[in-house]
Amino acid sequence: MSIRVGIYGYGNLGKGVELAIQQNPDLSAVGVFTRRAPETVKTLTGIPVFSADSVESMQDKIDVMIICGGSATDLPKQTPYLAQYFNVVDSFDNHANIPAHLNAVDEVCQKSGTVAMISAGWDPGMFSLARLYSSAVLPNGQDYTFWGKGVSQGHSDAIRRIEGVLDAKQYTLPVQSALDAVRRGETPTLSTDQKHERECFVVVKEGADKARIEQEIKTMPNYFAPYKTTVHFISQEELNEKHAGLPHGGVVVRSGVTGKDGEHKHLIEYSLKLDSNAEFTASVLVACARAVYRLKNEGGIGAKTLFDIPPAYLLAKPREELIKTML
Repeated sequence: MSIRVGIYGYGNLGKGVELAIQQNPDLSAVGVFTRRAPETVKTLTGIPVFSADSVESMQDKIDVMIICGGSATDLPKQTPYLAQYFNVVDSFDNHANIPAHLNAVDEVCQKSGTVAMISAGWDPGMFSLARLYSSAVLPNGQDYTFWGKGVSQGHSDAIRRIEGVLDAKQYTLPVQSALDAVRRGETPTLSTDQKHERECFVVVKEGADKARIEQEIKTMPNYFAPYKTTVHFISQEELNEKHAGLPHGGVVVRSGVTGKDGEHKHLIEYSLKLDSNAEFTASVLVACARAVYRLKNEGGIGAKTLFDIPPAYLLAKPREELIKTML
């Protein structure tokens, strides 16, 4: 019997989840839940489309709900709400607010007897695991995370929520001089704005106050302040033509020492180069849905992160096969 998955939200991430499920024979997509009129939404693989208002009636037809909303305003409400009725997975990526989000979701899960995986993706997510493992191996050291160049879906979504904005893409750019220094084995103390810059391409409504919009972007807590942020106002046509893709990636570097007096230096680097941020993130969410299903079947309850999941639970293969082929 396949794991029955619902997809809540059908933007780039929801479409990525739909396609990722096709690559995992032990999972099946029950359908998409949308806030739009269902008859106006056509899915990529022909799976059914339901109104988001009907989601509670599908409780006995879905094993895990993957929530594909944005972190700025959707997930803080959607994940606790849906965790009342379903085991859930989300990609909440506002790092500063993860502890509060985890606690809010866990409170619901404990009452409802459900399992939730929050902040699954590549950062937070895969990069988080890279930081954990490398820090465990090299306790005397320093972590550095560099993102980009690439499109941040969460930051782009946050810009689109500003009044007067029609569309937007935000690129995260690593400061190359800082990255080069870390790769040389140096251990500089770098502030947030010394590691990254942000570049925004924004389409606004006719007559919109561009100065206000630019100021709101640059001062947005947890997203753009205190980064060096450049805002370009462009047409929808230029955005579609020059910024249609969703590439991203980055590196996690751990620089550490071992030996009696720290005389031996070591460098651990984990990197990602992604053609599609959305599709890669979706693939992580789908693997996590499998893990959530297994945890629930073991009697698990509560909100989890990737730190709490046995690695073997993420793959469809039996433990014995994993040990034989991957260990």
